[in-house]
Amino acid sequence: MDHSGYRSPLSTRYASKEMQFLFSDQFKFSTWRRLWIMLAKAEMELGLPITQSQITEMESNIENIDFPAAAAEEKATRHDVMAHVHVFAKQCPSAAPIIHLGATSCYVGDNTDLIILRDALDLLLTRVVSVVKSLTDFAMEYRDLPTLGFTHLQPAQLTTVGKRCTLWIQDLLMDERNLRFLRDNLRFRGVKGTTGTQASFLELFNGDGSKVKELDKKVTKLAGFERSYPVTGQTYSRKVDVDVVNAISSLGSTVHKMCSDLRLLASMKEVEEPFEATQIGSSAMPYKRNPMRSERCCALARHMITLQSNAANTHATQWMERTLDDSANRRLTLSESFLSADACLLTLLNISQGIVVYPKVIERHIQQELPFMAAENVIMAMVKAGGDRQVCHEKIRVLSHEAGAQVKQHGKDNDLVERIKADKYFEPILGQLEHILDAKTFTGRAGEQVVDFNEEEVKPVLELYAGRIQTSSVKLVI
Repeated sequence: MDHSGYRSPLSTRYASKEMQFLFSDQFKFSTWRRLWIMLAKAEMELGLPITQSQITEMESNIENIDFPAAAAEEKATRHDVMAHVHVFAKQCPSAAPIIHLGATSCYVGDNTDLIILRDALDLLLTRVVSVVKSLTDFAMEYRDLPTLGFTHLQPAQLTTVGKRCTLWIQDLLMDERNLRFLRDNLRFRGVKGTTGTQASFLELFNGDGSKVKELDKKVTKLAGFERSYPVTGQTYSRKVDVDVVNAISSLGSTVHKMCSDLRLLASMKEVEEPFEATQIGSSAMPYKRNPMRSERCCALARHMITLQSNAANTHATQWMERTLDDSANRRLTLSESFLSADACLLTLLNISQGIVVYPKVIERHIQQELPFMAAENVIMAMVKAGGDRQVCHEKIRVLSHEAGAQVKQHGKDNDLVERIKADKYFEPILGQLEHILDAKTFTGRAGEQVVDFNEEEVKPVLELYAGRIQTSSVKLVI
């Protein structure tokens, strides 16, 4: 292997072989050849002088692409499509006169891109739902485990570990909805000609517009699409790319949010991502267990988020029927969006399949904060026992500040409960304190919400992907 030139880390370190293949030269140029064959078949069926032997000759040469010859042709012609037309024609001499008949470069270029987008969306959807399934199993397992909730990154009312996980899942379900909508509504460019008017095909069929319409439909069906875009310029509207990259950018924000939460929880030693037996956390600090998977996801997710502006600016600057300044940008933006998303989701699946929870640490953190949170419950219990609310409130306020000083100024544990027990004022409710301070009484309907969410929101989506969800253990690439 030559190590003297640049290679994308998306292909050498992160993205799957399946996603890489979709954006490979082999898939791209063999798809060009398939599209030329589809066009020839449809033209033959509609009466143009094309023979089955010409089509058979092309079909026998779909995969054996002479890449060096194509590169030499492109260097001479400065035109990638014509370079491949020439190479294909040399391999199929009898079919040479009818290859690319009536078509413009965007017939193969844009239609191939749409096929890649369709197949890549299918792959991403499977990845998203696989993560949803794994996280749902985790949420159900820990649906009743109390944990500190946080607002402003400050301890707030209790929630449960499983309930927090449903917040991540809900975002992923929104991403699944967005991606599935795009996949279901993606269309084919079809055969539209140089500026989208189909003039060249109308000429081929001697002015018979009905045959031109039928040609568009036939090729669209052969390519596996139900519909084509009714109008195009030379290209399909780059608004399609904007919508797709927007959805992937939105997925990036979901991944970043979830993995940021995991990194914060790992810092608190409450929850940890998987850590392999031979994994090294730091070259200098052997004890460290850095959340490198979550950090990788955040890094890739930021790249996904930023690519949105590329797609939007490319669409905004397509003058009239098209300009070519979209080409180089789209080669980067579309591939990197999908490859980054693929890498993110594979890493996220690896994380979700092996999240480690430390209940004792979580319990200790709850006990440090729960006495303050239970103050209102203590007041209510005292009122029920005949006490005066205002007097009780003042008592709790003073004791809370004293306990807070112990924590903040002296680094000691929260001793509010001991102070309450030592104050004779609270003797009427001392027998209830254990119940008042039971963490499970502070989580509301969190556990039930997890169950309801699973039944009402998650299961219907999982059913759409029966047989496609990856449940086997996923290994991290590097």
